[in-house]
Amino acid sequence: MLYDISVAVRVGTPEWPGDAPFGCGWTTRIADGATVNLSSISGSPHVGTHADAPLHVHDDWSASDALPLAAFVGDALVLDVSAFASGPMPLAADDPRLAGVERLLLRTGRTIADGRFPPDWPVLAPDTAATLAARGLKLVGVDAPSVDARENRTLDVHRALFGGGAWVLENLDLRAVPAGRYELIAPPQRLVGLDAAPVRAVLRRP
Repeated sequence: MLYDISVAVRVGTPEWPGDAPFGCGWTTRIADGATVNLSSISGSPHVGTHADAPLHVHDDWSASDALPLAAFVGDALVLDVSAFASGPMPLAADDPRLAGVERLLLRTGRTIADGRFPPDWPVLAPDTAATLAARGLKLVGVDAPSVDARENRTLDVHRALFGGGAWVLENLDLRAVPAGRYELIAPPQRLVGLDAAPVRAVLRRP
């Protein structure tokens, strides 16, 4: 069974406040006498489901074209954390559910998939993120707009994960996905030099 966990991107899909919204238009139309329809798009790569690149938080770190495929394909755990309030969750790195997990997808229930930008959401504590990365965690994905809190300006969770060799997926749609183990298939688009790349993310039951 496949679950499409990508947010549908259209005009009006919520962007991070202040970021460039998604836009689309037509370069040529058959209805206007052209031989083909040619569409065009614009906007931030952070609109919709995407992988952040380390460049997002540090000028000297790698950009979108260096995102490794292996981190975005493989075993994953979907963990329901929707009962937690906003801010750092009381989720410890030694929680037995996290033992041996290489890709952790957090279902916060605060998603743009319903057409609204959430006011807040729960996040990992930075020290928990750093410890998990040191223990072999390859990726953290969230259905929220960020792995950091909305008002956080230092992006400590991003830095803890990237600094530990882990990667970041944001704006997933996990509303229809039961908690449990899956295979994640979410390769980022191969765009050069950006701070993020769009992703078509899928979960498959093993």
